[in-house]
Amino acid sequence: MKKFLPFLLVSLLFSSTIVMAQSADPVLGVWKTIDEKTNRPSSFIKIEERHGELIGTVTELIHDSESSITHCNLCKDERKGKPIVGMVIMKGLKKDKSGYWSGGEILDPEEGDIYKVKISTDDGKALRVRGYIGFSLIGRTQVWVR
Repeated sequence: MKKFLPFLLVSLLFSSTIVMAQSADPVLGVWKTIDEKTNRPSSFIKIEERHGELIGTVTELIHDSESSITHCNLCKDERKGKPIVGMVIMKGLKKDKSGYWSGGEILDPEEGDIYKVKISTDDGKALRVRGYIGFSLIGRTQVWVR
């Protein structure tokens, strides 16, 4: 029996790692945002789950000659004047099902406006981020990519 104990422990560890990898929601990870005006990448957002809530944090800005803001000068809350890199811009989303989250809010750091938000992905390669005021019908959708 003692000969099989190490094999059993390794097998259990390996199988629990596979289950954990399979249970990770496809929205989690780092996403590249695309500027709607220039159609160029503009930032990287890290999406993670904390205590059952989705959090989106700006990890990097991709600068070009057209938009070079680095601080949230138009924000109306405690983020006013703070650096955008490291800033939580999305929070409060709750899981509807794997790949679908809603009920949160998202900040547009360029305009300083906060919108309701829902996000979804079917394939884990493209993330649909829907920002809206009031009802989901009145808003716009951005597509972020891995």
